[in-house]
Amino acid sequence: MAGRSFLESLREMKTCHEMGKWLQNYLDGEIDSATADQVRDHLVTCVKCGMEFETYRRIVESLDERPSTPAVISDDVAVARLRRFAENLTMGNPLDEDEQ
Repeated sequence: MAGRSFLESLREMKTCHEMGKWLQNYLDGEIDSATADQVRDHLVTCVKCGMEFETYRRIVESLDERPSTPAVISDDVAVARLRRFAENLTMGNPLDEDEQ
């Protein structure tokens, strides 16, 4: 922060706030090229926004890597889980970590 004026810091905060609104759209390729250029330029110079963008990017990547079809759970397994859940509710017992 040394060497930067108060007004420069305010301008940067305003720019970061604006970037926060555009990062997800930028990542999804849903903004015009002029705005994309502005976002890209800001990401090169702003560590905070760059880290936020990297977080969004990793989330999207991890979601893309998930199978498109959900895992199939048998009816018997689903019914057993529901029964355990109901029993825990009626007995006032907290759920075990693996039953949530």
